[in-house]
Amino acid sequence: MSKAILLVALCFLPALAMSARPNKNPFVVRGRVYCDTCLAGFETSASTFIPGAVVRLECKDRRTMELTYRHEARTDSTGSYKILVSEDHEDQFCDTMLVSSSQLRCSNVSPGHNRARVTLTRFNGIASDERFANNLGFLRDAASPGCAEIMKQYQEIED
Repeated sequence: MSKAILLVALCFLPALAMSARPNKNPFVVRGRVYCDTCLAGFETSASTFIPGAVVRLECKDRRTMELTYRHEARTDSTGSYKILVSEDHEDQFCDTMLVSSSQLRCSNVSPGHNRARVTLTRFNGIASDERFANNLGFLRDAASPGCAEIMKQYQEIED
């Protein structure tokens, strides 16, 4: 009987150790934060990227919506952020979201551009450990000079 218990323990202990150990290769969540200088509601050629903005990654359980993971990062001089995540979040919703802007004149959250969903699991066919979130945006307090000309580029041409 004790040999059977020992055999079962030897079979399951390595599996338990592997599941408790973080992944060797963490996920790398990447994205950028921009300032909508023309108040267009989307990125334009006049948009700038914000260094020093704070972004948060949150994961919530799909059924209970209980928060299971949270990590914050700050953008670099190019407005880019990188968040390393060592565990798999297979059955969870994970979103990057804006927390704050480092620019006083561009600190209003752009509706619809304040969060981006990312998939953090290895069981979905994605071979890479890198995950790219859609860019997140803030609105400037007033449109920059020259935006009228830029916005003309985006108008539809009628026949």
